[in-house]
Amino acid sequence: MRCHARAWVGKSPPDVTISPAKGKAIAFPGLPAIGYSRTMLKILAPISMAILLASTGWALEAGADYPAQPIRVIVTVPAGGGVDAVTRIIADELRQRLGQPVVVENRGGQAGNFGAEAAFAAEPDGYTLMASQPAPLTVNALLYRKLNYDPAAFVPIAIMTTIPNTLTVRPDFPAKSAKEFIAFARANPGKLNYASQGTGTTSHLTAELFQSRTGVKMVHVPYKGTAPALNDLIAGHVDLMFTELASALELHRAGRARILAVAATERSPQLPDVPTLIEAGVPSFESGTWNAISAPPKTPPAIVATLNKAIIDALNAPDVRAHLATLSTQPAETTPAQAAEFIKADARRWADVIRAAGVTAD
Repeated sequence: MRCHARAWVGKSPPDVTISPAKGKAIAFPGLPAIGYSRTMLKILAPISMAILLASTGWALEAGADYPAQPIRVIVTVPAGGGVDAVTRIIADELRQRLGQPVVVENRGGQAGNFGAEAAFAAEPDGYTLMASQPAPLTVNALLYRKLNYDPAAFVPIAIMTTIPNTLTVRPDFPAKSAKEFIAFARANPGKLNYASQGTGTTSHLTAELFQSRTGVKMVHVPYKGTAPALNDLIAGHVDLMFTELASALELHRAGRARILAVAATERSPQLPDVPTLIEAGVPSFESGTWNAISAPPKTPPAIVATLNKAIIDALNAPDVRAHLATLSTQPAETTPAQAAEFIKADARRWADVIRAAGVTAD
């Protein structure tokens, strides 16, 4: 029997060899070869096992010097989107806290699938991460017939920020409140058109949830992203859109669109006079989006813990909080375990909506 113990931390130590052939010798690094009997072998075998286990410990500590090179963050949306803006704020803080460059790379397309594929295939060494909206981690597995990655296999590091969705209408819409809107929609089934960021996106699923909770019937008009959808809303080509607060707030303030309600349990500090949909009579209605940082499958826990701490510290920095406030986003500050549970709960919620509405993306 030959037993080799080898740890890869910087360099490989010499082999430890045990040979059971009688009359041979056992050699340990730095010691002269010694003869042994079978009784001695029984005594020394546990020692060799201890060395083997120690080498395993050395290997697990291979990330102790992490990070030792630049970190790449693949963002699953095009540049300029909400996920992108938040990620760049956090990436700049991580660079200062971890002492290595943090490079943001945008790979948008197919509701985040393209970026997720690239991150999923990366080495699990902490040097390639994924920043995403909910879709690649929650609903895409239900919407697409085939994915080239397993959403459940990603290792959640942290939920960076959360933001509520809003019921936003064109500026000349006849209803002036959420209650009036619901009454108008019920009285005009199939006559209202709602925009979304695309089939299966949070804005689409929120509208489906709204219809199921209120009994209204509306027509879906999918777009390729938030910007073109909002452009048509402003121009009056569509009647409404469920979109995140950050995208609608300035349009609302400028009178180019009107926010009738916020899909949250409490009113937004930025819009204290705008009610929640719960206040408008839609029970337990809550919908929002969030931005997460995840790692490829099998990324070591020690590296995940290092990144999580750095991200939480970044989110607590006063200048970061001030910057995020201008985007109407709230820091989430989750542990990796909390992030994993958060993602699972969100996936379950939207899975029920997808099944009930029969939504598919391809």
